[in-house]
Amino acid sequence: MNSIRDLDSVIDRWLLEDIGNGDHTTFSTIPESASGSAKLLVKEQGILAGVEVAHQVFHRFDSGIRFDLLKKDGSTIAPGDVAFRVSGKVHSLLQCERLVLNVMQRMSGIATTTREYVRLLEGTGTKILDTRKTTPGMRFHEKEAVRLGGGVNHRFSLDDMILIKDNHIDFAGGIKAAISGTRTYLAEKKLDLEIVVEARSLEDIKEILTFGGIRRILLDNFSVEQTKEAVKLIDHRVETESSGGISLETIRSYAECGVDYISVGALTHQINSLDLSLKADF
Repeated sequence: MNSIRDLDSVIDRWLLEDIGNGDHTTFSTIPESASGSAKLLVKEQGILAGVEVAHQVFHRFDSGIRFDLLKKDGSTIAPGDVAFRVSGKVHSLLQCERLVLNVMQRMSGIATTTREYVRLLEGTGTKILDTRKTTPGMRFHEKEAVRLGGGVNHRFSLDDMILIKDNHIDFAGGIKAAISGTRTYLAEKKLDLEIVVEARSLEDIKEILTFGGIRRILLDNFSVEQTKEAVKLIDHRVETESSGGISLETIRSYAECGVDYISVGALTHQINSLDLSLKADF
């Protein structure tokens, strides 16, 4: 997301999807001239995310809506807290309600889940990474939620870095062919991109380490014991990242092996949305 204009176009698509040709229920039950206020009520403990997006949704739909911020993105929240109040035309408030809640509930759920993982790593020096396992059209916002929860964003898109995974290696004909091809490509295209290579065994690691210019080795589906061996073998020559089926129950054990990063797809594709509600405020 490169600019406010980009976000405006996204919000326009979201609103069209949700409202269609008009909110006939609101139009038929409430006078067009009616004004009122509403509050974003927190109903579950967690980390708040998406407030800034909500502000922009309301403003994009109706620049006359007043938005009073009470809790910032990244704040710890509890049931009964009020994140913000909005006031203006009731027609506008109700037409934005579901979109604002959908975005905020999902973002807050991601931020809350991320914070839970981050807390489990305290004192280890290991950082949590997200992945590209995001909802189409929501990647920017879901990754922002990870950041608000204390995680670190991995690549946003395929053009951010070179990430040579198992399929690339197999189709290329092996690690040597994949890395050599990458070097040739980057030189020809005059691109300066970090190179991360996936390893499936200690033998893979040994082969990867024969090449210079590698930023990180991805230890995919290694057991805790294998990870300890791998970290010892790599010996800080490149960064290390663990991935593959790592859960809340096992993540501390992997971090204590000394890896620099742990990537967790579940941060963005296996989360529960946080319970929030927009209620009339009299």
